[in-house]
Amino acid sequence: MVLGKSAGARGFSAFNTVFLIVLSLLCVAPLVHIAAVSLSSSSAVTAGWVILWPVDFTWDSYRFVLSRGEIWSPMIVTLKRVVLGGGLNLLMTILIAYPLSKESAVFRARTGYAWFFFFTMLFSGGLIPWYMIIRQLELLDSVWALVLPAGVPVFNIVLLLNFFRQLPKELEEAAFMDGAGHWTTLWKIYLPASLPALATVSLFAVVWHWNSWFDGLILMNRPEHYPLQSYLQTVIMQRDMTFIQHLSRAELAVVSDRTIKSAQILIATLPILFVYPFLQRFFVKGIVLGSVKG
Repeated sequence: MVLGKSAGARGFSAFNTVFLIVLSLLCVAPLVHIAAVSLSSSSAVTAGWVILWPVDFTWDSYRFVLSRGEIWSPMIVTLKRVVLGGGLNLLMTILIAYPLSKESAVFRARTGYAWFFFFTMLFSGGLIPWYMIIRQLELLDSVWALVLPAGVPVFNIVLLLNFFRQLPKELEEAAFMDGAGHWTTLWKIYLPASLPALATVSLFAVVWHWNSWFDGLILMNRPEHYPLQSYLQTVIMQRDMTFIQHLSRAELAVVSDRTIKSAQILIATLPILFVYPFLQRFFVKGIVLGSVKG
């Protein structure tokens, strides 16, 4: 006999459902509002008519932003940063997590190295020494200043090494019996069986590089070398009205400083939103299941 849920359990489940729906709506509402503003006319936005749906629908703000071309240079810098930084992060995460996932009997210095990396999660030299080292290495005003200082993501290493330690030992033992070494075992056994974990740490690295803005303001000497988020920070914080001088009266009716900023925010947000569905399918995939047969 299968007993149904008690009234308390059903009430708790209903409360959780409603709470999560409300929380999700609160997270999505600001983005929807920005999208509505970017697709509305200047007069409607100024009058306060736009909330969650465009009023006097128009694409003029996006046409204006894309035609000026100022956003393309930061976009290219960010894409370079994501490709180089994300690739470097993933490579270093794999190369460090694999040996640290071994037992102390196999890798005797494991504990010392593990504490060495863990120490950097708790303490740092500070902003000034960080900047001075980058300057002494002559990396300022280059994309490498945004990539190399964050080349070893310790948190991602901890996640991946714990995943490696959960893999069946029989996989590694079978590979060693067939004459494989550590490199072959890593690239042909561990990595194919760790795609969900690799997708997760890759997503963390990509999102971190895409959203970072503070280091770009400090390490880049010229605005054209800013990454996208640093450029947006300057656009949002500094009110630039010089573009109004070059607009006709008809354009001023549909384009304003607020609608243009909203369009720039959406353009910077959409690419990273498209990455999530691509990597999401790996999170629910149990590749390890069935790898070891009795």
